[in-house]
Amino acid sequence: MGTKKFISDIHLNDYTEQYEHKQATALDAVFTGGRNTISLNGEWHYAVDQYDTCLRQKWFQEIYKDHKGFSLPVDYSFDEWPVIELPCSWNTRQKEYLLYEGSMVFTRTFEYSVHKEEKVILRIGAINYIGRVFLNGEYIGMHRGGSTPAFYDVTGIIREHNRIIIAADATRRPEQVPTENTDWFNYGGVYRDIELITVPDVYIKDFFVALVPDGSFNHIRIKAELSEQVTTNGRLDIPGLKISSEIRFEKGMAEMVTDAVPELWSPDNPKLYDVELSCGNDKISDRVGFREIKVRGRDILLNGSPIFLKGVSCHEESVENGKALTDEERRENIRIAKELGCNFMRLAHYPHHENTAKLADEMGLLLWEEIPVYWAIRFEREATYLDAENQLKELIIRDRNRASVIIWSVGNENADSDERLKFMGGLAECAHLIDDTRPVSAACLVDGEKNMIRDRLEKYLDIIGLNEYCGWYSPDFNSLPELMNNSNPDKPVIITEFGADALRGHHGSIDDKGTEECQEYVYKMQIDTLKDIEYIKGMTPWIMYDFRCPRRTSYIQKYYNRKGLLSEDKSYRKPAFFVLQDFYKSLEY
Repeated sequence: MGTKKFISDIHLNDYTEQYEHKQATALDAVFTGGRNTISLNGEWHYAVDQYDTCLRQKWFQEIYKDHKGFSLPVDYSFDEWPVIELPCSWNTRQKEYLLYEGSMVFTRTFEYSVHKEEKVILRIGAINYIGRVFLNGEYIGMHRGGSTPAFYDVTGIIREHNRIIIAADATRRPEQVPTENTDWFNYGGVYRDIELITVPDVYIKDFFVALVPDGSFNHIRIKAELSEQVTTNGRLDIPGLKISSEIRFEKGMAEMVTDAVPELWSPDNPKLYDVELSCGNDKISDRVGFREIKVRGRDILLNGSPIFLKGVSCHEESVENGKALTDEERRENIRIAKELGCNFMRLAHYPHHENTAKLADEMGLLLWEEIPVYWAIRFEREATYLDAENQLKELIIRDRNRASVIIWSVGNENADSDERLKFMGGLAECAHLIDDTRPVSAACLVDGEKNMIRDRLEKYLDIIGLNEYCGWYSPDFNSLPELMNNSNPDKPVIITEFGADALRGHHGSIDDKGTEECQEYVYKMQIDTLKDIEYIKGMTPWIMYDFRCPRRTSYIQKYYNRKGLLSEDKSYRKPAFFVLQDFYKSLEY
């Protein structure tokens, strides 16, 4: 590469334009259950790259030579950089990086034994927010969205000796989803698993299995897609139900309904079945629970019976690991929810790790899953809508075999406008189209002028989510019974947020904001009002435990949202925890 071209990087303004193509989307998703995988987790070399010099200078090409063949000076030293364990949130690894929100470059080398008869897919579970990936001197693609996986076909690029580079950009931007203003901490990093998946030339790309939602509980529907538009036969096996059936693929697509009477999955009976699908040289597997969730009038029905969703909201965060939770931390959250008396948890405000839903399948907890269409999204911008829609598709395709997941949410606390109605209405229709087995919801705001539950988005929703903070942000608690009396929804309502801040060990009267006594009182008053409202069919108070938030700067908050029922390290249960626990344990269902 000549000197002139090398120096030209200092004059580039729109240097990212050349890295906007090859975007990984839901169309690239590959079903991963039962696959052979090679983990690339572990030690990676890294460097903070505030000026995106990696992209400007094309570090992935590694060596620059002038016209005489001499190497020019370079601004990187890959294998001499310090190392960091991926996956991780870099903010928790060194105090210098706590508030860093820009770009960081990660690289490592690895060996691979190439086989001509197989394809190789690189899967990266999550990069916040934009990830750009390079392998062996080639740009292989990028991904938008900090909480859903990206897939890249690296067949023909991967070699025996390899260098991979990931440029992660955690910059908050107004056009992104979420936008630049949120109410949680913006953890940066490659914070979910990095792995290679090997598949045959023709492989099973997608697989969806569930009860037919007709109330009979005796038919299972299977949908599958091959990587190529071939016509062939496959085989479905569910040994626990004595099913071994041929399934026909026409031009790469298959759909079949088979008779079966499974033991129905529920929080009290989290029964899972081993399911296998094979076709040609490919075989995949999953552990699936069979249950039906639907809405009838103002009721939410689980397996045909009304259920009250006794829930709590939860962020994906820990003091030690940020968003890169361990499976044991995920198990701990589910155990705490069940100790609280919950049968339900709202995973706010973005897709959590897929293992959360897998563990909820095993341990018996219903889930609400959400995409970060949060607050003042650029609803008028088409590219922002496509970003949100893609994140929704990636989430649904990833988790739609999970019995625990019963509600898809298309957003949280957005003002009712024409642009927002078109944007979020489109998302709700998309969710219904991809998955007709689950209701769709969103966490809506109270109509402040009328003090009632009213939002034009309701016509697209099966369940209305409502965030209200009577007794806290709305100081007059009398507004809550008025709100309930003024409202007459024809659909079930989940109170998706209520609560109050309380700093661990901070005491005073019920009127002293931020005290444990004030939070406890707000919970008592909320529960006393809501428990007798006929159309309320669940609640997920805000929130399980305190979490980091740069917006929260008072002497009580100390850069944390203190509405947790537990302290941030989950070692202390505030008095409000036991108020909610007593209420949930008093309910019959």
